[in-house]
Amino acid sequence: MVNVGTTKIYKNNQTTIPSKIRKEFNITEDTIIDWELNSDKTITLTFKSKKSSIMDLVALGKSKERTNAVELKRGLYK
Repeated sequence: MVNVGTTKIYKNNQTTIPSKIRKEFNITEDTIIDWELNSDKTITLTFKSKKSSIMDLVALGKSKERTNAVELKRGLYK
């Protein structure tokens, strides 16, 4: 294990992630950190890219194909 820095807990329980870790894991302001407390009293951190927003999920269902809502509805009753 290599010590890459020491941080302090500030007001509202905020702290700073050392720059070496931010660069190594490409941590940005949108990064989500999962904290896992292990049985041996150690903590494992996992860094994930930004949390999906509702707009990200809506974009998954979008198609570039032009559609006609009226024709689609008529097709349901044929």
